[in-house]
Amino acid sequence: MTKTYAIVCPSSMGVRITPETRQPVHYSNRYIMQGTSAETNVLTIASSLGKRTKVLTTFVKDSPIAAFIKADLRARNVEYEGPEVPQGGPWGYRHQFNIADSGFGLRAPSVHNDRAGEVGRTLNTKDFDLDRLFGQEGVEILHLSGLIAALSPESSRFCLDLAKKAKEYGTKISFDLNYRASFWKGREEELSKAFHEIASQADFLIGNEEDFQLALGIQGPEAGGKGIGAKMDSFKEMIGRVKAAYPKVQLFATTLREVVSANEHLWGAILLSGDTWYTAEQRPIPVLDRIGGGDGFVGGLLYGIIQGWSPEDCLHFGWATGVLATTSLMDYAQPLNEEQVWSIWAGNARVKR
Repeated sequence: MTKTYAIVCPSSMGVRITPETRQPVHYSNRYIMQGTSAETNVLTIASSLGKRTKVLTTFVKDSPIAAFIKADLRARNVEYEGPEVPQGGPWGYRHQFNIADSGFGLRAPSVHNDRAGEVGRTLNTKDFDLDRLFGQEGVEILHLSGLIAALSPESSRFCLDLAKKAKEYGTKISFDLNYRASFWKGREEELSKAFHEIASQADFLIGNEEDFQLALGIQGPEAGGKGIGAKMDSFKEMIGRVKAAYPKVQLFATTLREVVSANEHLWGAILLSGDTWYTAEQRPIPVLDRIGGGDGFVGGLLYGIIQGWSPEDCLHFGWATGVLATTSLMDYAQPLNEEQVWSIWAGNARVKR
């Protein structure tokens, strides 16, 4: 059966407002606004390169912000599905606001999340026909994020239901752990169980050392030496324990980022497929806005998997789409074509005429 969608994900949509010229939030008065969510940042790689993608979400009924978000998704070729929830008055539901500045030099970027009354917390299986989506239309990869899995008890259950239904119909499952301490506070036991269940269904697990330790309770790496080589060795050692705990997982991956300044990072990535490790060595990259680089990496990685590429090519493409995201004031990357991405990997910034 030909599957309709390359990637589907659940998400809670909001808007991101960022000062135009990298100025701090607290005294800026001109802002760029975009629709945002980490999960749709992932989808935008594949949707920009001709694949059909869909976000499962909820909207505030008759909200101008909801209309803005829908238009933003359409502009990115990302399809959407989900109920319209009545606002319930001025103190009812709304879409989250993400207020950020990009930083400059030694002034770090800052992000302020304003999520009170967030409509995405109401995500519920009853609002979606999962048998139609996975059984009749077909989905190649279900992408789940720890941000949504931890958003509320309802969203945790929704992610679990999606994972089980996807597995029933042979859809591959990607899980980016995305641990956030503020989401987990007071809910550790509940979320630990939910994350373990999702990880047990996953084919691809993405996360850094902290994600695996705090979200899945995996013993961290033993203390080692300094430098990127030692960090990579310690990550590999820890992933051995993750692999033993979740033997069905086919692929593990993470980015390797060191911050020189807000404008320059050392950017790399590492991937385990089967018993073979692949590495995209760290390179210095100029950074316009760092937010969304990790999502760009995941989006490129999943696009490569859908294309049937080798693990090494998937890793390299993801490295490059992550870099592409950091060259934009938006928090997502919209590649023009595959050639543009591979030119970034090759380090070829020569003008094209």
